[in-house]
Amino acid sequence: MTQPLLGVDYYPEHWPPDRWGIDARQMREIGLSVVRLAEFAWTRLEPEDGEYTWGWLDDVLERLAAEGLQIVLATPTAAPPAWLIQKHPDILPMDDQGRRRQFGARRHYCFHHPAYQEYSRRIVSEMARRYGQHTAVIGWQLDNEFGCHETARCYCDISVAAFREWLRKKYGTLDALNTAWGTDFWSQIYSDWAQIVSPSRTPNDPNPSQKLDWYRFSSDSIAAFSQIQIDILRSLCPQQCITTNFMGTFPDFNHYRVSAPLDFISWDSYPTGYAEMMASSLYMPDDPRPATAYDAGDPYAIGFCHDLMRGLKPGTPFWVMEQQAGHINWGRVNPGVRPGLVRLWTWHDLAAGADAVVFFNWRACRFAQEQYHSGLLRHDAVPDTGFEELRRMKAEQPLMRSLQGTRTQADVAILADYDALWATDLQPHNHLCTYWRHLFGYYRPLARAGVPTDILPVHEDLSSYKLVIAPNMILADETLAEHLADYVKRGGLLLLGARAGFKTPSNLVTDQPLPGVFREMVGATVESFHSLPPGIGYPLKKSKIPAREAIHWAEGLSLQSAQALVVYEGGPLAGLAAVTERQLGTGRVVYAGLWPSAAAAAGLTDWLLDQAKVAPVPDLPEGVCVCRRGRYVFLFNYREESCTVRLDIDDMVNAFTGKKAGKKVKILGRDVMILKTV
Repeated sequence: MTQPLLGVDYYPEHWPPDRWGIDARQMREIGLSVVRLAEFAWTRLEPEDGEYTWGWLDDVLERLAAEGLQIVLATPTAAPPAWLIQKHPDILPMDDQGRRRQFGARRHYCFHHPAYQEYSRRIVSEMARRYGQHTAVIGWQLDNEFGCHETARCYCDISVAAFREWLRKKYGTLDALNTAWGTDFWSQIYSDWAQIVSPSRTPNDPNPSQKLDWYRFSSDSIAAFSQIQIDILRSLCPQQCITTNFMGTFPDFNHYRVSAPLDFISWDSYPTGYAEMMASSLYMPDDPRPATAYDAGDPYAIGFCHDLMRGLKPGTPFWVMEQQAGHINWGRVNPGVRPGLVRLWTWHDLAAGADAVVFFNWRACRFAQEQYHSGLLRHDAVPDTGFEELRRMKAEQPLMRSLQGTRTQADVAILADYDALWATDLQPHNHLCTYWRHLFGYYRPLARAGVPTDILPVHEDLSSYKLVIAPNMILADETLAEHLADYVKRGGLLLLGARAGFKTPSNLVTDQPLPGVFREMVGATVESFHSLPPGIGYPLKKSKIPAREAIHWAEGLSLQSAQALVVYEGGPLAGLAAVTERQLGTGRVVYAGLWPSAAAAAGLTDWLLDQAKVAPVPDLPEGVCVCRRGRYVFLFNYREESCTVRLDIDDMVNAFTGKKAGKKVKILGRDVMILKTV
């Protein structure tokens, strides 16, 4: 069976049966090979408790299979039916203000509710028994967009009881819990497990150690709910693959934990929406934004998401389960999308490591919340822009297929950690200095330099990377310090960012001199840290790392075995180091005690790349990004106008024409250039 490549999300329950065969034929004709179905079809499948109506879905599957299309079925647990809520109204989740969420949208359930878990087991089991041996069904998507709409954390009594049991297993005794949470503060000491409630509606902020554990517990609850479905599917249809669809930088659960038992991960890519909605979580207010076409999205934000999602299961290709195919409906502006961009985004997906791209959705819906969201077909079934793009891409599918199963290539890694994300954003100290901004501050200059980057979990094997950037290691223990030190001792170049080693894993400030467990390997001590208001900067002496001042956050370091790379020239930290370097084994540790402003991060990453002998793309125009996968080099121009890129790579040919490429290549606006190394 041919491996799926391009596909579509399809909702046949929205349309009359006499359209299903027509739709299937058109899907095949434009080159689609896989269809996702049924993630919101629970009521259609089980209109009353225990009464199933499979006929319509049987019919749809047969029509799709007759056209040679493969199918990914989704478990429909993201939208429990009204009859189930009527029977068990306490399935509805409760927010942190003690208010029940109501029926009428989606994701209206508590992960811990025993009745909901049982009904979920039943519908998944029934679907798996019926379709687990269907020759056209190749796999399953679990639920849909776990945690979306602030539903990752339920604060109901059932959740609180489950939290107490989770804490018992983690700490064993209340003494251990009280120590880990620092409950001597404000007389918070617990003498009975029943005294512990959810960290919500407190007169002041809840205890951050308790809240961090609440986030971990809620994340583990998603993993456990997911595992219920995985166990059923592995038992009843072991030959079919299992995935679920994530949402880029969505922060409310630990994606590494949820990804671990999956065959591969999927994520949902909406470039114009993310350019609007994600920008505030990645860019500082004073950061320059890339000059791109108004309807193209932000190449650095999309690239960051691709690299983050790919790193959830390192070495394994992913899928894009929902790829924007026209305008969307959930942004503030929702611009129309001109011809060329669906092709650009599709190739960017594949170049970044996707093996399959599934477009959302087949036909624009006439009713309910997504009436303004486009599809490949318009509301009246006339082909829309994305449909025509796919028709034109049919000729490019052999090249797309040649990428499947190949690896992306990167010499640089950035380390990410969801526990550190939660700890940082619970107490950022400076409201501007948030976790994703810290990571993106280093990612963006690498992308601007055309340097492919992997984003990895903190304990991943790092031995193949010439440069590792660990921007935010705020939660750390000896095990993590030894892991990073081992990488350095074997010849690696490591950058530790500000606030490294500031806290223990239970979210208490270390009692060691900063940077805590990293101090010996860094060879310097943080004497003082300053949060800086907008408009205030501490001047820096001229150095080999060009940066004129520290803004937003500044740490002053005294030296032990390290040497200073950047020193404060004025202000209260004058004479102290801002950036240090220390030889350790055959490698080096660099500590950057300042915020990666656009200027500081650019200067620092340029210097690091030179030290690591990683070659950037010279003079790469802003808004152009570079990927490498297999033997191919991809150049994506998100700008309105054409531009020229110089590549210092010998023996390249144009992947489409086979003609030899020179050192300089011209890329049209909103287009992609694909070169093959020979």
